[in-house]
Amino acid sequence: MRKIIPFAALFPLLLTHPLCAAETSPVQAGWSQVPQILARIHAPEFPARNFVITDFGAVADGRTDCTMAISNAISACTEKGGGHVVVPAGEFLTGAVHLKSNVDLHLETNAVLKFSTDPNAYLPVVFTRFEGTELYNFSPFIYALGQKNVAVTGDGTLDGQADDSNWLAWKNSPSRKKLVQLATGNVPVEQRQFGLAEKLRPDFIEFNRCENVLIKGVHIRRSPMWEIHPLLCTNVTVHGVDIFSHGVNNDGCDPESCRDVLIENCLFDTGDDCIAIKSGRNTDGRRVNVPAENIIIRDCTFRAGHGGVTIGSEISGSCSNVFVENCGMSSSNLVCVLRLKSNAVRGGVLQNIFMRNVNVGLVRDSVLQIDFLYEEGAKGGFKPVARNVVMENITVAQTPRVLDVRGFSAAEISGVRIYNSTFKQIAKADLVQDADVKLVNCVLEPEK
Repeated sequence: MRKIIPFAALFPLLLTHPLCAAETSPVQAGWSQVPQILARIHAPEFPARNFVITDFGAVADGRTDCTMAISNAISACTEKGGGHVVVPAGEFLTGAVHLKSNVDLHLETNAVLKFSTDPNAYLPVVFTRFEGTELYNFSPFIYALGQKNVAVTGDGTLDGQADDSNWLAWKNSPSRKKLVQLATGNVPVEQRQFGLAEKLRPDFIEFNRCENVLIKGVHIRRSPMWEIHPLLCTNVTVHGVDIFSHGVNNDGCDPESCRDVLIENCLFDTGDDCIAIKSGRNTDGRRVNVPAENIIIRDCTFRAGHGGVTIGSEISGSCSNVFVENCGMSSSNLVCVLRLKSNAVRGGVLQNIFMRNVNVGLVRDSVLQIDFLYEEGAKGGFKPVARNVVMENITVAQTPRVLDVRGFSAAEISGVRIYNSTFKQIAKADLVQDADVKLVNCVLEPEK
């Protein structure tokens, strides 16, 4: 049933919303899981051994290829039982960096690791995912596969140098469709070999099937694609990272099919979703069938992006237990605060999603968006589900509307509640379609 809350109803200074109800918040019961999750999340520690890349031949001129010097430093660190591979102050040009167990790539203050714009610097291809589908593609700029205790830390800058003259020019590659067709046809992953001819962009940082991951303090700029991509990882900490990178598909952090993740004290200013939780796309996501679960996001700042915190759209493996608290958001280019997106081709169950104590200045479209008519919409055989989505103590100084919730008759959107929140400068009607949504003890003020 399509329900549009009429704009005329917004004119009283304090509004009891037509979807209001008298209910008691179940938020505390959900949040009681957080201490148990945090008890399992521990940042890895590394031996106090430093392997400075200049000792292995790296030159800080921003032009000399330092790929081999960095690789040799990582190998030496591994042979000694682990430690810190140190990038000192200066500009260093490199291709793909492949980390190994017990290695921390540490960038000192004023260190800049500049990544080559030559695609050949990221060959041979490696096992990865592109937008939720498995394949062999260009190596991510920083990559680890099946390792334990890996990290990227420090106060330096990771500069992908991506712009419309190189990586971003590939944004409309027809190979995206080709890859999805291969997966739909159950073509073995080993035969999904992509590279120079296909032009599918690599991610910036990807830890694939790793345990005990830490990304801390670094500044990330000019990414070709998704920026931080933990994939099928357990025990992940992303702390104090500063991301400013505007480009197509420049998601800030995409924990995909990960368990026990903490993202805290980070700044996201991206050209796409700031944080996007994922679990695989369509046939491939259901084949791997590993959900994203137990994800805590706190004390972060969100600026430009499609969504502050997003779940989907590659969410076929489902998602549960997401906790967002004590965050700030504001930008004329921040589309919405909390965003859930799927469809009947991707499916997935999105449940137990909690957000509280979030202060928002300006948002461009809505506070909560649930879009199950995304892309293919209702044309598919896999039921998308969103249940037990609870927001509390959300304060928004300016939003055109509170709700943009779009379901369809064969989908499920249930138990969506917003408690004890204030929304101001409302300019247009809310939209709720085929969904169970209520606002409880909320204040809504129209624009003046």
